[in-house]
Amino acid sequence: MKSLIAGSLVCLAALSGCVGFSKDGGFDSVADATHDRLAKDVRWARSDDEKTKSATEVAALLAHPLSVEDAVQVALLNSPGLQSSFQELKISEADLVQSGRMPNPGFTLRHAGAGGLYDIEETLTFNVLSLLTTPYIHATEKRRFAAVQKATVIQVALLADRARSAYYTAVAAHENLHYAWQVKDAAQTSAELAHRMEGAGNWSRLDQAREQVFFDQAMQDLTRAQLADEIAAAELNRVLGISDETKTVLLAEHLPDLPQNIAVLPNLEETAMQNRLDLQIMRTDMDALARSLKLTKATRIINVLDVGPTWVRNGTREDPIEKGYQVSLEVPIFDSGDARVRKAEAVYAQAVERFAQTAIDARTEVRVAAAEYRSTYVLAVFQRDNVVRLRKAVTRQELLRHNASLGSTFDLLADARAQISSVSDYIQYARDFWIAKSHLDTVLIATGPREPKDSLW
Repeated sequence: MKSLIAGSLVCLAALSGCVGFSKDGGFDSVADATHDRLAKDVRWARSDDEKTKSATEVAALLAHPLSVEDAVQVALLNSPGLQSSFQELKISEADLVQSGRMPNPGFTLRHAGAGGLYDIEETLTFNVLSLLTTPYIHATEKRRFAAVQKATVIQVALLADRARSAYYTAVAAHENLHYAWQVKDAAQTSAELAHRMEGAGNWSRLDQAREQVFFDQAMQDLTRAQLADEIAAAELNRVLGISDETKTVLLAEHLPDLPQNIAVLPNLEETAMQNRLDLQIMRTDMDALARSLKLTKATRIINVLDVGPTWVRNGTREDPIEKGYQVSLEVPIFDSGDARVRKAEAVYAQAVERFAQTAIDARTEVRVAAAEYRSTYVLAVFQRDNVVRLRKAVTRQELLRHNASLGSTFDLLADARAQISSVSDYIQYARDFWIAKSHLDTVLIATGPREPKDSLW
């Protein structure tokens, strides 16, 4: 028994000597993974100097119209929500350090005396079971700390996806608002002209009412476009971590041009199975649960075991002190530990099934994201190269007819409205494509909730 205690104390002393808080708090691996996967910088602002540095970089980016990559960088440097997720590293590292610390011994003193006779007992005890299991617990916390680091990278990737989506939505909303004003102006011109002609008796009341309906509808569309623009701008500020409601974020005037073609992406599902961080975390959890199950089975009978030396004096002060040891353990009469084993087995089996389901979900998510990426590109290109092009051609021909007195002004204005509307539709298709591309890039890293699309357009 003494050799067991001594050996455990030596091992724990060596372990405790190697455990301490790291200088970076585990953040360097998060920053490296962010740079590798997103080509972006991320900073954990733990000091005033680091906060000032981040604020300076953000201010420099916001001083000119943002590109989508600038918006992502602002979000990664400026988001309080992301900074709060970095605190999970500190919490997990504290658990890791604590798991490597030697458990404190217990000391018991019993003192009684009367008539010059004393009954004194002093006992120093160590929880042997805790000493034996500490290395295992420490190894488990190491794996959990690595999982927290990966989970933090997931938070970074999801924030980048939200920033891209918010950026594309805001640019598209502002561009759509510009065209909504043009439609309104064209409809207003038609309505005013129809009103004059109807008053002069050169236009029927029915035709004048139709033009007025077009104008009223254009006013409603303009109001919806204004609301969508305000909501998109507010959402972008939220994602970028900008709390000043009066702060106007400068954006590009137009969405990026569509690529000439989209890349063929083979073996996306298999790539996701190997690289997705959420699946890697679940594998780590399953490994930890498997080890926990083995430990539970090994300690199912002995749950508490305290051992330590004892000093006892019975009699007068001149009587010698008796030395010995004390062993305290739980007697497994009513609880044989089978419930703990059964629970551990169920928890492990549950984790295995959850991983299998998550793997299925991941494959489906990647497949759907890839389909959205392809289909939104096809729709956007078709709208640009066919609908918008034909609408422009019709408007040009109608202008020639109008100049030759072969067509009416109303037909010319109606074609202009239709052309503008086709451009607005293209903006929405292009926005959906860029958001779909961002989501596809993200689901290859981890899963996450989709941002709802703007339903006000």
